[in-house]
Amino acid sequence: MPYEPPTHTVERSLRATTGAKIVAGIDEVGRGAWAGPVSVCAAVTGLRRPPDGLTDSKLLTPKRRTELCDVLAKWVTSYALGHSSPEEIDALGMTAALRLAAVRALEALPVQPDAIILDGKHDYLGAPWRVRTVIKGDQSCIAVAAASVIAKVRRDALMAELGQEYADFDFAANAGYPSPTHRTALEENGPTPYHRVSWSYMDALPRWQHLKKVRVTPEAAALEAGGQLGFDF
Repeated sequence: MPYEPPTHTVERSLRATTGAKIVAGIDEVGRGAWAGPVSVCAAVTGLRRPPDGLTDSKLLTPKRRTELCDVLAKWVTSYALGHSSPEEIDALGMTAALRLAAVRALEALPVQPDAIILDGKHDYLGAPWRVRTVIKGDQSCIAVAAASVIAKVRRDALMAELGQEYADFDFAANAGYPSPTHRTALEENGPTPYHRVSWSYMDALPRWQHLKKVRVTPEAAALEAGGQLGFDF
């Protein structure tokens, strides 16, 4: 299906209205997975023309994503990845875990950005970061599209490595998201150390209920109540 290529329109607007000189695009991957980290990429691209075919990673084939990621890693001005582990997701909830991963990515950049374009409608970063949220920013904004491709390829590679240790779960194919193979392996073997065991899918695994964790900290409960991202598991 044809799609409009991403542009620098939002970045130019941010530069004009805020005086920002360095603008980073941020996108995440792994938010709806049952296993593995949630990963965030922060990418700074400047206002140069992007590589041909750049768009939201979900619109690209795995082969094209991988090829484009190799090109982008050299083309971007800078990029960095941040992760929140399954343990952190279980303890904090997804909203706070996303922020933690994003802050790690931003702080790993060689130069801190003056403003951020964040994919989606929820600002899970907040102060002190200057944030512009953009729905479908991974399709419309060059820096966010670059971040989406890098984040997806890097996390998929990480999950493929975990798949060598837990072959029954086929993480190389499903990247920790629910699939028939993944569900069957959970029922037969129970969750691995890489699973998010506070999530509701555990309710369908009566044999492994003793491994389910419940988030009870007031901080975590408040964060979720105030910033739920609307996941449907």
